[in-house]
Amino acid sequence: MKRFLLAATLSLLSLNAFAAGPARERLDSFAKGLHSLTGRFSQTLFDVNGGPGKTTTGTVALEAPRQFRWEVTAPSKQTIVADGSRVWLYDPELEQVTVRKQSSEEAQSPLTVLTDLSQLDKGFFKVAEQGEHDGLQWLRLTSTAKDPAFDFADLGFDASGLARMEFKDQLGNTTRIQFAGWQKNTAIPADTFNFVPPQGTDVIGDAPVLQTQGVK
Repeated sequence: MKRFLLAATLSLLSLNAFAAGPARERLDSFAKGLHSLTGRFSQTLFDVNGGPGKTTTGTVALEAPRQFRWEVTAPSKQTIVADGSRVWLYDPELEQVTVRKQSSEEAQSPLTVLTDLSQLDKGFFKVAEQGEHDGLQWLRLTSTAKDPAFDFADLGFDASGLARMEFKDQLGNTTRIQFAGWQKNTAIPADTFNFVPPQGTDVIGDAPVLQTQGVK
């Protein structure tokens, strides 16, 4: 499940061009002149019968063109950082961090499209307007990949911008992410996107030497 959530989080918004509609217009309005963004999220997993599972909450930060931080703060902690060259997934309970090179697909992350609208022309997804429901204007994304991480993903926009994302995986589970407290173009400390594994953490994958020197 962690692999699915990471893939969905780091792959969602590589959109292809499509005819402008209400949802696209709201995306364009929200993203105009945007180069950094911070906010809060609440994420819930629903099973195939619609039964809700655990809800996690946390914060998100991104900065153009390729930096991203997804910080789960409750009920347990987890951190995903894309620093522009690598993606780090840190689980403090396991005292483990998994790291890999940041691929071109991961550079087009679920939220970095907001700071780079040219990603709408990359062709990683088929995109369709879904009309209005729950007070939001919706887009549906269907992956063009041979082995997609999810069947489809829906993005809901209100008058202030991106309010919700919903993913359906290939097992029929749905993940719902609600956003709040967006702050646009605020100064973000540089170390937000610089992940250094804590001492004693097991590092799995392709970590640079300098960032593992303190890890036993």
